[in-house]
Amino acid sequence: MANYLLDTTVIIDCLRGRKETVDFLAEIASEGSVVGCCAINITEIYAGMRENERQVTKRFLDSLEYYEVTRNLAGLAGEYKREYAGKGITFSLSDVIIAAVTISNNLILITDNLRHYPMPELNIKQIEAGSRG
Repeated sequence: MANYLLDTTVIIDCLRGRKETVDFLAEIASEGSVVGCCAINITEIYAGMRENERQVTKRFLDSLEYYEVTRNLAGLAGEYKREYAGKGITFSLSDVIIAAVTISNNLILITDNLRHYPMPELNIKQIEAGSRG
């Protein structure tokens, strides 16, 4: 049993009923794993949500464990952004905060965007990107 943080694209795929994502999340939930989100996920999901999706989206997000973005975690995210910028690699604030939440809480990040998360100390489970639509 492990604890997971979902990348926003994975939440979107689940809400859209993408079979690989839904099956994987059902499998880990049946094993008793904890699946969570953070403020970044919720913000990104609500920003792109259609009004007719509100109830289902809220119910799904409410079913997830919630991981806080603390002061120390925000500092870690800033350090990642600065460190990689020094190497000529630019990451969004969203991605470095999601990485910091994952690392700080000893979680496994479920994503289909490996290139957004090159931090060697980050545990990742990739769900292959398929057709979205």
